Amino acid sequence: MAEEENTNPPSSKNILIASAVALAVALIVLFTTILPAEFGRDPLGTGELLGLNALGLDENPFEEQLEVHRSDYVEFILEPFQSVEYKYLMDLDSSMIFSWVADGELYYDMHAEPAGLGEEYAESYEQGEGDSRMGSFHAPFAGIHGWFWENRSLNTVVIELYSSGFYQTSTVFRDGGDYERPIEPITEY
Repeated sequence: MAEEENTNPPSSKNILIASAVALAVALIVLFTTILPAEFGRDPLGTGELLGLNALGLDENPFEEQLEVHRSDYVEFILEPFQSVEYKYLMDLDSSMIFSWVADGELYYDMHAEPAGLGEEYAESYEQGEGDSRMGSFHAPFAGIHGWFWENRSLNTVVIELYSSGFYQTSTVFRDGGDYERPIEPITEY
């Protein structure tokens, strides 16, 4: 014998209860996750507890630059105990990516000098010994930013630097003097 189907519609009371439960669940989701993750608002503190506040930060990954994009390649030969310094003139918030590779170990110091303040205000970012470094750099102030390399071995070392970024010119400091090295902007893509 077949069971009879209940075809009675839900009562108004059941519809109101279901609607109230759905509204309560929606408000809980809104205040615990959506507001912290999407809008950076955390009235209950659950966004911080769940790590959602970082999602609501209003950071735009696009960053407009004042300079034209340039690419650079330079090679230096360092005899035993010779050194060279190579720096880019960069504006505040300018960025570059770089890769330098040497065929022997060198002492290096990545540092910068704020525009118009001189060597006594130089700021060093990374020092060490090695034969290569790759990465990106974001100028914290306007000035010259770059590397000092020193060959502390008895062998001749060749170093190659590749960079691409938003810099104006470069300067070589070597043998007690310095000279500017112009870098042409990329005009063809």
